Amino acid sequence: MIVITGPTASGKTARAVHLARAIGGEIVSADSRQVYRSMDIGSGKDLDEYGEVPYHMIDVAPAGEVFNLFRYLDEARAAIASIESRGKTPIVCGGSGMYVEALARGTILPRVPRNDDLRQRLDPLPLDELRSILASMKTLHNTSDTDTRARAIRAIEIQTYYRDHPEADPGRPSGPLVRPLIIGVDIDRNTRRERISRRLDQRLAAGMVDEVRALIDSGVDPDILIGYGLEYRFITRHLLGALSAAEMRRQLETAIHQFAKRQMTWLRGMERRGLPICWISASLPPREFTDSIISLMAARQ
Repeated sequence: MIVITGPTASGKTARAVHLARAIGGEIVSADSRQVYRSMDIGSGKDLDEYGEVPYHMIDVAPAGEVFNLFRYLDEARAAIASIESRGKTPIVCGGSGMYVEALARGTILPRVPRNDDLRQRLDPLPLDELRSILASMKTLHNTSDTDTRARAIRAIEIQTYYRDHPEADPGRPSGPLVRPLIIGVDIDRNTRRERISRRLDQRLAAGMVDEVRALIDSGVDPDILIGYGLEYRFITRHLLGALSAAEMRRQLETAIHQFAKRQMTWLRGMERRGLPICWISASLPPREFTDSIISLMAARQ
């Protein structure tokens, strides 16, 4: 298995597609929002880039659903097995660090059942108190578990299960799936910032606000859209009247820059946790970038 990862706007998809064409691969997305249908512009699916290259883990759930790590690992592993059964190479591509690391590490997650008694006790509590409870149970690496009350309660439910069932050991690895070769797209900070700003304006011009408006009009709960973060959070707040168009764009741009920094922090943490990443410069032409990966693949055989 090959993994191509990096911060947002680093050009991961284009690199993965070029590699797939060169080696006969298929792409498995590792993006926590591209799993949702009708969330195309805001999640940056860029489906036109794939051309004839098969892709997986995109458009596999309706917008408004909560798609968690457990389900991602289950379905992504099934996709990888299918790709390998056809003699193709799976190329995992994405910047959702939790998904990338869990898949590469071979993490096994238990199926955590509902705990209705716990939910009843937690239900009256405000979100800030739920966050405090969760923070006392685990380190909060990001805000995805506490974007909404429903997510925070579910996260506490999961941590409570782990506490009461230590044998479940959620971090227990089965070993890397196929000694994954992890490639990081190395992009300098200034170029990354320029790309983020330019891409944001392109997506707004392409109708990103209308996309979010259509989701709300179709019945998707605005609170769930806000919970998806970034584009969906700030545009939803704009459409609800909490932000002007100018405020929305300014705050969203800042949030995306901050998100890119958090992605890099996660990836550096992956390296410290024993998953080496081979960083290749984003400035290389596509052919040279692909040849560098092929050389690394050959060296590992």
